[in-house]
Amino acid sequence: MYNFLLPKEFVTSVYEITAEKLKKLGIKGIITDLDNTLIEWDRHDATEEIAHWLKEMEDAGIKVIIASNNNEERVKRFAEPLGIPFIFKARKPLGAAYLAALKQIKLDRKEVVMVGDQLLTDIMGANRLKLYTILVRPVAESDGMVTKFNRFVERRVFNSLKRRGIKTWEEKE
Repeated sequence: MYNFLLPKEFVTSVYEITAEKLKKLGIKGIITDLDNTLIEWDRHDATEEIAHWLKEMEDAGIKVIIASNNNEERVKRFAEPLGIPFIFKARKPLGAAYLAALKQIKLDRKEVVMVGDQLLTDIMGANRLKLYTILVRPVAESDGMVTKFNRFVERRVFNSLKRRGIKTWEEKE
């Protein structure tokens, strides 16, 4: 029932995602969400740690593009100083932003992973396009208003997964 919501992997942070691991999977590119995936939804600029992780991916030849449902100003302020391409107002889980990201980084969907913190937007949309998906534990405890509803639904999904014996990042602690 929840197969379209299930990521291929659960991780507690993007720092568990290494270039070596991705290369073993045949991954050459990352489409990533921004808010609560890379940085807190209410933080404007990249942390030193996330800038370093993004640089490691670049140095390893792994292309990164941000696909965010947020507005241009928000995404541009984060991405431009780092030289990362981005798509704003992505309207995830609809497929257009994922397809635009694939076109922009010039990779096939089997060579790309979607990294995000929300089942109902990031993971569901990417799964529909048969991208490899990784769900990251949100970096902030709080959320914007729209995301609060999604978290309520996610809680129910996680409880169902737990009853079925499927481990998420919640069980990794």
